Amino acid sequence: MKNGNGTSRPKNGLIAALDIGTTKICCLIARNGEFGPQIVGTGHQVSAGIRNGAVVDMDALETAIRATVETAEQLAGDNIRDVIVNLSSASIRSRLIAYEVATAGHRIDEADLRRLLDPDALPAEEDGRERLAVVPVGYSIDGTRGVRDPIGMYGDRLAVNLHVISASSAVIRNVETVVERCHLNVSKVVVGPQASAMSCLVGDETKLGVTMIDIGGGATGVAVFFDGELIHTNVIPVGGAHITNDIARGLSTPLVQAERIKTLFGSAIPSSSDDRAVIEVPLIGEEGASEASQVPRSMLVGIIRPRVQEIMELVRDRLTEAGFDHVSGPRVVLTGGSAQLPGIADVAADILDRHVRVGRPRPMQGLAESVSGPAFSTVAGLIHYGTRRPTELAAEIVRRPDAGAGGIGRIGQWLKENF
Repeated sequence: MKNGNGTSRPKNGLIAALDIGTTKICCLIARNGEFGPQIVGTGHQVSAGIRNGAVVDMDALETAIRATVETAEQLAGDNIRDVIVNLSSASIRSRLIAYEVATAGHRIDEADLRRLLDPDALPAEEDGRERLAVVPVGYSIDGTRGVRDPIGMYGDRLAVNLHVISASSAVIRNVETVVERCHLNVSKVVVGPQASAMSCLVGDETKLGVTMIDIGGGATGVAVFFDGELIHTNVIPVGGAHITNDIARGLSTPLVQAERIKTLFGSAIPSSSDDRAVIEVPLIGEEGASEASQVPRSMLVGIIRPRVQEIMELVRDRLTEAGFDHVSGPRVVLTGGSAQLPGIADVAADILDRHVRVGRPRPMQGLAESVSGPAFSTVAGLIHYGTRRPTELAAEIVRRPDAGAGGIGRIGQWLKENF
């Protein structure tokens, strides 16, 4: 496993991000510029061989990755060896645990912090699962919560709340294996929703509380922030490709035509003109415009809206099940390719009862307009992840799969006490 603490800086100064999605593969290559990352290479194309974040055809996925990376390398004028890769699999799990150490009343120093955050002290994951990251989300000293930086303070007990993110070992291994077959080294695997949040959320949103929903092709990622920290992640195996499949089945049209119709005429909200607006729908197995079916736009909306409602209801239910329905903040940020569907923000606002906005990657020098929309939030976030300062990298503990076990009690009252 090549997931180390943070990401290593390649000798040529390039930072590469690879977004492996169900509907598209995208690669960005960047250099650290004076005012942040500068994009020097871009490549993207239709995906193949992956479904809902899991590899189903290694050969097809390898071919797609090679073509995407080669395009980005040609624009960058250099080759890459290390890539940061996203993982948006339904196997991702998120949990909060608490851990504390005795400090005997002396002045807390970096050694105490290292002892508190020692990954070898964490309990082993279940068989078949691997820890991707452990993020500290709040310290306390002798029961006093809300401590931002405990170094230099005094106390008898130093405690931390930890956000643990894990996923299926097999899913991770398969993604890594395909990337390595392309003669690339996976320097870090980052959870998709976390990456997307890094590119499209603003500081005040994360401090006040926000739920980010990334609606990709095969899955919908959820990231919850409170007091500036990522406290929950989840991935639901339903996304924009399911809307396209519904249209293809409902209108008896090829998938490529269903995607075109969704993009040109789709909406999640009905309007008074839908019955009068007629859409020409090519039928499966038929050739020529004379064989196309004529359907009212209301029929298309009637197919799209239930699936969008289902996605938002699943998000709401997952948040409730995890206990974050009341602490996930008054705002929702939608991103991902399907966030561009007209009316989807209105449906989300209605079902989640929150203010909703559509988020896109923050501007980066050299980022072309064609890859600056919500569909590219994840790959842009991976670049931001790779250019983080050493102090930010040190705040995240990465769990190696062979690390030892230990005793940490689950955090029972943490949510009630802190929220």
